[in-house]
Amino acid sequence: MKKNVLIVGAGGVGHVVAHKCAMNNDVLGDICIASRTQQKCDAIIESVLRKNHLKDTTKKLYSRSVDAMDIPSVIQLIKDTKSEIVINVGQAYVNMTVLEACIETGVVYMDTAIHEDPDKVCENPPWYANYEWKRKERCAEKGVTAILGIGFDPGVVNAWCALAQKDYFDTIDTIDILDVNAGSHGKFFATNFDPEINFREFRKVWTWIDRKWVLQKVHAIKVDYDFPVVGNCPVYLTGHDELHSLSKNIDANSIRFWMGFGEHYLNVFSVLTNIGMTSEKPLKIAEGVEIAPLKVLKALLPDPASLAPNYIGKTCIGNFIKGTKDNKPREIFIYNICDHAECYHEVESQAISYTAGVPPVAAAILIARGDWDVKHMVNVEELDPKPFIELLDNMGLPTEVIEKPATFAAPVIESL
Repeated sequence: MKKNVLIVGAGGVGHVVAHKCAMNNDVLGDICIASRTQQKCDAIIESVLRKNHLKDTTKKLYSRSVDAMDIPSVIQLIKDTKSEIVINVGQAYVNMTVLEACIETGVVYMDTAIHEDPDKVCENPPWYANYEWKRKERCAEKGVTAILGIGFDPGVVNAWCALAQKDYFDTIDTIDILDVNAGSHGKFFATNFDPEINFREFRKVWTWIDRKWVLQKVHAIKVDYDFPVVGNCPVYLTGHDELHSLSKNIDANSIRFWMGFGEHYLNVFSVLTNIGMTSEKPLKIAEGVEIAPLKVLKALLPDPASLAPNYIGKTCIGNFIKGTKDNKPREIFIYNICDHAECYHEVESQAISYTAGVPPVAAAILIARGDWDVKHMVNVEELDPKPFIELLDNMGLPTEVIEKPATFAAPVIESL
């Protein structure tokens, strides 16, 4: 049985991970939160203690400072803290250094997003094959469990795909992953997670159509869908992490990702992009200083974690899946509804961070129990989805299934 958790990253998702780990520390053991800025870790610990979430007070909850881009430093931190499970919720730039440290020390590795090279934006698919999957053999040789993309999307939506393939369908034609935030944070403009990572996604759209990769423009294809609870919302075809593993591991003709954007968001984003503020390429200003406009924009926008106190409304994330069962057509919508205000009441977080932060803790519990400690590298859809979904039902992210939902009518999508 593995125990003692090291959380790398002290942003909004790390905040939720720490709360949920503390609430399950009778199983998970000691908890260390590490970030380049230790003060941010200490603020999370204060929140955990304020909410009285440390279930077993004989276990430690403490912080450390670490440069997650420095492999020897991460290795030493793992050894010093006697951690056997590492949950990486830092920026996607640190994935490979943290993974390397986990392979070297033989401990469990988990992350919630695909790796990104700071100098490469929207690389061509399949993204996992560029970085993570190259380390599969070494993980297997050393018996290291590495679970990739164990947030919500990617993460829970991958598990739903596995569940659908296992229990609901004999054949799957299309999977449409739909993510809409119908909440309001009260700010003129903000992103719900790291603005730098957020805006880097919106350069081009790679999607999986008729078993091949198709390239499309960003925010070019729109569908209105009548979601449960939150109602009719517009969603736009978008590239996303989970497509790159689901296209390999799930037998479906087409797998697409759609994200909800309001008109105001798109207008502001368009202006920022057109004047160059979303560019990651450094430029020299009059004083001779070089700086990337995107980093300036990130500094100007609200910290996603700061949005939580005043956030209202709900999110809906779900998979609309179409196929056959017993030679008959079948359509289902498998989904979760999450309430911003309820998340804040429970863990002082907004729902976007909550949906991403709860799943890795559920996975850590399954690893500690031995259910998911598979001793090699996997994406979530390669694991048994049922114990994971059952845990999430009891941890604040219940799964619902609708048979014959409102039809999702996507247009014909062709490559540019």
